[in-house]
Amino acid sequence: MKTILITGCSSGFGLETAKYFLARDWNVVATMRDPKQSQLEASDRLRILPLDVTDPDSIDAAVEAAGLIDALVNNAGIGLLGVFETEDMAVVREIFETNTLGTMAVTRAVLPQFRERQAGVIVNVTSSVTLAPLPLLSVYTASKSAVTAFSQSLALEL
Repeated sequence: MKTILITGCSSGFGLETAKYFLARDWNVVATMRDPKQSQLEASDRLRILPLDVTDPDSIDAAVEAAGLIDALVNNAGIGLLGVFETEDMAVVREIFETNTLGTMAVTRAVLPQFRERQAGVIVNVTSSVTLAPLPLLSVYTASKSAVTAFSQSLALEL
């Protein structure tokens, strides 16, 4: 039976992705910053783990607890709607730390076991705003566009 680790499962795409794979008999490791807020029904194929993609210790603990992973879905992210010139740079950094660098950090933590087994799948969730930018989403669009570029380059490396 295959195992998938999914980040950002407390709501949205992460939650729905976890449900999708549970319904198809995968072992699912659903991660979220606050596992107490899980909307997932108990299952013997479900493990819910805490994971903050901005914290290296949290990433290492979650990957170790997950064991062998066949697929990784980097879904954790933060949205931001607002005029760029009014956004605090600390918020801009938080968006990039979570959306972009968090994706990279979790990927890096899982890659050694994929390399060792010469198998594994990585799915990085971005956004349609990377295809058609919209006003008031400049920071979010930039963070997700960076993930798209990272994914394309990483695919060539792997």
